[in-house]
Amino acid sequence: MLVPFDELPDHARMWVYQSSRPFTEEETRNVEQELERFLTAWTAHGADLKAGYRMPYNRFIAIGLDQDSGAASGCSIDASVHFIQHLEKTFGVELLDRMNVTYRQGEFIAYKPLADFRKMAKNKAVSAKTIVFNNLVTNKQEFENDWEVPASESWHSRFF
Repeated sequence: MLVPFDELPDHARMWVYQSSRPFTEEETRNVEQELERFLTAWTAHGADLKAGYRMPYNRFIAIGLDQDSGAASGCSIDASVHFIQHLEKTFGVELLDRMNVTYRQGEFIAYKPLADFRKMAKNKAVSAKTIVFNNLVTNKQEFENDWEVPASESWHSRFF
């Protein structure tokens, strides 16, 4: 069951997928339509799942699930992964590769392989103050408060 993202509780479970490139405006509209179709029909053992989404910066897909009304099962999580894989193929992007880092350079959002980001940290091209996107957040409250943070406040801190 699709609900507005803002109506999800702070403890709603989160999955954040970063795209290897920004979506165009038209692609964003198409992804949103596909997300709405998928989340409207998303179930666990036949029961509707109460979920919402956001697409920050036309670059990320953030899906939140209110587990109070029904928790995701292995099958429903598999269905969501298959859906994300479908989006990858449809739009020619990477969404599931966790070995990449997305961060800000001024107003520009950069996407680099983890090894390159590590080298940039060593060479002082990025610092502990660089704003990174911590896609390992687990709930809506973390997403809203700890997703876009200085590298020193995320798992990226190990590179500095």
